[in-house]
Amino acid sequence: MDHGYAVGMPLILLAEDETAIADTVVYALRSEGMEAEHVLLGGLVEPRVRAGGVDVVVLDIGLPDINGFDVCKRLRSFSDVPVIFLTARNDEIDRVLGLELGADDYVAKPFSPRELVARVRARLRRAPVAPPVAVAGWDRHGEFAIDRDGHRIHYRGQALDLTRYEYALLAALLQRPGAILSRAQLMDRGWDSDAESMDRTVDTHIKTLRGKLRAAGADPDPIRTHRGLGYALEV
Repeated sequence: MDHGYAVGMPLILLAEDETAIADTVVYALRSEGMEAEHVLLGGLVEPRVRAGGVDVVVLDIGLPDINGFDVCKRLRSFSDVPVIFLTARNDEIDRVLGLELGADDYVAKPFSPRELVARVRARLRRAPVAPPVAVAGWDRHGEFAIDRDGHRIHYRGQALDLTRYEYALLAALLQRPGAILSRAQLMDRGWDSDAESMDRTVDTHIKTLRGKLRAAGADPDPIRTHRGLGYALEV
């Protein structure tokens, strides 16, 4: 569907049942060079996000049909689109629950429209840039894209500057995302037969690899340590 938006203009989807608040937010977003769509019901959020093109969702918790927490859970089952909760609730337990469900930020009413716009801009700056997965040779796994022939790995569209062994470890983990690989399995996939073969070598390279992923915006750490077993990569 053509909404007439300028090319490259970020689109913010607002789910808010109070029309006066929605009008203020939409005006503030558009005044700052963004486009905004407004829906009154939580049930309309999922199909709109699935249709594509939404860069940030601003989601009221107290919607009349579906609780905003449930809407967020549905979104996280298929999308990493940034979600900012907009709600009258300000209890710590609600903030924690919202973040645990996968929300990226939380703004309590009453709020400054300028503050909300600033929060939206912050999420847009941190949003992943699509990696060149459409190019032949690239495979995508969540936020990762790997060109095995070219020995290159991107995270959120950024090229990772990896050493030989850091690449070997990450490439091995990307072969089986979520699977726990022992240190021996990781070394078999990436080390030469005459390379140092102590378990601590793997641990050292995992540590430096984590640092590079963190610098690229990986939070939380996608590499999981399973004590006594090995490592797994969550994508």
